[in-house]
Amino acid sequence: MDCKVTLDDNGLFRHPELEAMRDTDEEDPTEVEAKSYGLNYVKLDGNVGCMVNGAGLAMATMDIIKLSGGSPANFLDVGGTADAARVEQAFRIILRDPNVKAILINIFGGIVRCDRVAQGVVDAYKNMGNISVPIIVRLQGTNADLAKKLIDESGLRVKSAILLQEAADLVKEAIK
Repeated sequence: MDCKVTLDDNGLFRHPELEAMRDTDEEDPTEVEAKSYGLNYVKLDGNVGCMVNGAGLAMATMDIIKLSGGSPANFLDVGGTADAARVEQAFRIILRDPNVKAILINIFGGIVRCDRVAQGVVDAYKNMGNISVPIIVRLQGTNADLAKKLIDESGLRVKSAILLQEAADLVKEAIK
């Protein structure tokens, strides 16, 4: 016999006896590492790495990648604080997958300002050195215009988009 149980992390505080039974050796090591950085990550079988904030936006992003001829390589939610350190860890986790041919960053800046996320992308990219796959960034919301300018003037191999379809078209072009 075998049994697997998945518990909602949001309810674990009510059941410390269940949390004490957690065996991270039985979990995907990359998912465990991502969780330690405050990232929600699930590996998939595709070729486009996704870095998004919010599960709903992540699902819409994965849908448009599929509609544009790509396939999502992961679900990665950076949450509401996409600073340089978190973005860098997200890049490192996504880039471990040899199937990733491009990365699409799709952030809605409601809580987090888009210009801070853009600066985080620029800082993380510079800190990591050369990233071997194309990166497409779509930032919408608070200070999105400043964010686009930061990305466009960074001098890095990063393309920016305003519309989600525009970002998907850039991804499609990148994975040809």
